[in-house]
Amino acid sequence: MNVAAFIASLEGAAPAPDLNAPLAGLWWAAKGDWDQAHRIVQDDNSRDAAWVHAYLHRVEGDLGNAGYWYRQAGQPAAKDSLEAEWERIAATLLGSKT
Repeated sequence: MNVAAFIASLEGAAPAPDLNAPLAGLWWAAKGDWDQAHRIVQDDNSRDAAWVHAYLHRVEGDLGNAGYWYRQAGQPAAKDSLEAEWERIAATLLGSKT
């Protein structure tokens, strides 16, 4: 799946069942369901899930907590827009640039 297909999948009622936890969390975040996204990534110990977790706390406005999760993910704290960060995470997790 590429980013365009991932974005198109947001028209559905639920993410594709074969998405891993970080991508499913990112999907729910894009749908505006922060709680569902957070539930998914908080139970995954991967660096990718930590990155999405950081993004979610940035969305929430809890920058201290976001900073912790960025460090867990091995990622610099984002300074660009939330939309740009979401797309960057999606592209990286999907292994594509566009």
